Amino acid sequence: MTRPPHDPAVFTQGLSKTFGSRRKLAEIMRHPFTRSERTVALKGVDLEIRQGEIFGLLGPNGAGKTTLLKILSSLVLPDTGQARVNAYDIATDELDVRRSIGYVTSDERSFYWRLSGRQNLIFFARLFHVPPDIITGRVDDLLGRVDLLAKGNEPFSAYSSGMKQRLAIGRALLHDPPILFLDEPTRSLDPVTARHIREFIRDRLARDGGKTILLATHNLHEAAALCHRMAILNRGQVRRVGRLDQFQALFAAHRTYRIDVDREVDLQGAGRVVSTGPSGEDDDGRRQAHAGREVRLVVELDQDHDGALSALVARLAASGARVLEFTRQEPPLEDLFDRLFSEGSTS
Repeated sequence: MTRPPHDPAVFTQGLSKTFGSRRKLAEIMRHPFTRSERTVALKGVDLEIRQGEIFGLLGPNGAGKTTLLKILSSLVLPDTGQARVNAYDIATDELDVRRSIGYVTSDERSFYWRLSGRQNLIFFARLFHVPPDIITGRVDDLLGRVDLLAKGNEPFSAYSSGMKQRLAIGRALLHDPPILFLDEPTRSLDPVTARHIREFIRDRLARDGGKTILLATHNLHEAAALCHRMAILNRGQVRRVGRLDQFQALFAAHRTYRIDVDREVDLQGAGRVVSTGPSGEDDDGRRQAHAGREVRLVVELDQDHDGALSALVARLAASGARVLEFTRQEPPLEDLFDRLFSEGSTS
């Protein structure tokens, strides 16, 4: 099957999936003909992921993220709906689908702990039907790309959590797939190691490698740092799809600005002053270069943004104060996504 040049990397329409709950043996013996309760994992999921983008699948635990990834990997069939990955149908072209993807999880149990990192990759390369004459070169190349070449002969059991995760990414690249599915790739990693993994995903896989990446995560800051677009998934349904700035604009009841000036000013009628105080250390710990009695104001403007902002600038100019810094502040991600996750949650 020839892949159309502008076909989406991933396409789903109306995907739904339910699972029966497990019943205890005693319950089955007492009520053998009673059907188990069904749990809705996905309900009418429509998605279109473009070639070459990092697309976030963002939702709390139990939202249906892993189920969707397994369906797109042809590991689980949906009850209803259709999906294509790299233009291949997940139900009829499952082998082509699996050749088109690399699936990365944070489950370390799928590796052989007594084998070295290199031996693990060689083993999985044979399972992926990599031609035998190129396996050694491919494995060495991937160990270098994930910064494990010097540790390749050490046993997997001696690897740190970050090294194990990088090896998992290397395994997913053995057959050089155009699409990567990453399921919580930084779960349980310390902040520094998680940052290194995110940088690797963004720089080495997406930018340099040209991979299309579907990232399932409940880490808000990770999604904001990596994803071009994202889908908000909750209780098996897609609530919103878009860019982070679109989500921010959607729920912004007001806009907040931080203003540093060289004296106290009266902004009455030009916005609500949320707080005022001495200007000093920035949020990231850097000291400002300004000297004297600077004042920091945090001001909220109403929805009539253009008019309110013009009035604020005019009031500052009329005050004669020297503006040292004028910065817009975005609402905390936690507040934004709490509202997005809550949409329709009672339905």
